[in-house]
Amino acid sequence: MKIFTAEQIRSWDQFTISHEPVSSIQLMERASMAVAHWISEHCKNHKKLAVFCGSGNNGGDGLAVARILYLKGFDIDVFISDSKRKLSEDASVNLKRLRDLSGISVRKFDPDEHYSFDDKTIIVDALFGTGLSRPLEGEYKKLVEQLNSKKNTKISIDIPSGLSADEMFDNNPVILKADYTLTFQCWKRTFLHPETGKYTGKVEVLNIDLNKAYADTADTAYSVIDDQLIESIFIPRQEFSHKGSYGKAIIAGGSYGKIGAAVLAVKSALKTGVGLTFALAPECGYEILQTSCPEAMFIKGGEHFMTNFDIDSSFTCGIGPGLGTHSDTEKSFLSFMKNYTQPLILDADALNMISKDPKNLKLIPKKSIITPHPKEFERLFGSTDDSFKRLELAREKAKKLDIYIVLKDHHTQIITPEGNVFYNITGNAGLAKGGSGDVLTGILTSLSAQKYSEKHTCILGVWLHGRAAEIASEKHSKESMLPTDVIDTFGSVFEELNKKITRNL
Repeated sequence: MKIFTAEQIRSWDQFTISHEPVSSIQLMERASMAVAHWISEHCKNHKKLAVFCGSGNNGGDGLAVARILYLKGFDIDVFISDSKRKLSEDASVNLKRLRDLSGISVRKFDPDEHYSFDDKTIIVDALFGTGLSRPLEGEYKKLVEQLNSKKNTKISIDIPSGLSADEMFDNNPVILKADYTLTFQCWKRTFLHPETGKYTGKVEVLNIDLNKAYADTADTAYSVIDDQLIESIFIPRQEFSHKGSYGKAIIAGGSYGKIGAAVLAVKSALKTGVGLTFALAPECGYEILQTSCPEAMFIKGGEHFMTNFDIDSSFTCGIGPGLGTHSDTEKSFLSFMKNYTQPLILDADALNMISKDPKNLKLIPKKSIITPHPKEFERLFGSTDDSFKRLELAREKAKKLDIYIVLKDHHTQIITPEGNVFYNITGNAGLAKGGSGDVLTGILTSLSAQKYSEKHTCILGVWLHGRAAEIASEKHSKESMLPTDVIDTFGSVFEELNKKITRNL
């Protein structure tokens, strides 16, 4: 799913109006019907709504939603601005339609008034939409501050008021903190970054049938990984195949006291389809790896830590889990990097050793995949003020080094050498545990060995990791789930994918 800017979304609306038999007011009604349907289906225990409407088209959506839900039996109070700002044409139409009905209270909102709502009242935010270009001020700022103090469930239409669709406003702006955001047609970038995404609550993307031709042809560097993309990438297992059909993966990692990280990566590779899996690890991990991962073959790479990275170029290699940064390991690893030209999957201590000298970045083979978390990224490339600037720096470095960067975060970002960005929306806070990154390294090494392209390896791998975490959390909870639980649910994810592929044939 492509992510468009606020300006592109306005163009998309206009394109739809000009290419289909639909007017702007009819398009507003279509969007409002979608919102009203979602609320009526998901808020059955709440029959009272307080709808706060601005003067623009977002306010027009709110007025139309209020009318539709009133006719569905909801008790509705509507609050509109008392400012001199003129209502948009479509908002004016919907205000008239609303006032033609008896039984709905329409009042001017007063930010100095202390609103008191019972626990069953839902606050609907329709103050400002994606067109907002500056932080809230005046009466709107006061009102949002007051609404944020309420414990009532809050639903924002399209975007929480005070939030830009495309960027982060400076100086701690006031933004409505929603429990749900019912957004139209596509994700907005600010929903996907930690500094701004915390205001959206759970995001629901409502399809309002904007013209598909615009989405197909409009250019954007940003996308969300959706089911349609995953189903186009995933390659089902072929019946007439053998272990040689699915490649050879080698996980290089482990050191005394950190063999568990190598175990997680090796198990992850084994469980995600690669034909042959090897563990290149120090001898102190031999019994642990052979016992916990009997399907994998062991190659000695040292005694208590890694000192030998003798890796055949026919293998797909993931390096880093539990590797440690011993001086002899570092010397051997960097020597290996100077002479190895095939793409690698690099994580954890491999990245930490590279980050010790900026010159080491040039040793990363082209088309390699690196998987830093924010701190590892900072050590590699320098600090930034926020996650938006960090992403732009990642785009710059991916282009310069001709590599793929999997920038781990709540919504992990995959950055390609062309500067394209794919946001992942699977996963949860249960992955915020040591070992989760090792599991991802194993997945990526396995998929790459199976001849998925680097781009598809990253997209499918990160999505699969997140989806497995969702299933694991349903069984164990986010608090108690472990990285091993994530590995154990890979089979369920592959079952889902195979069923979807079969159903779509």
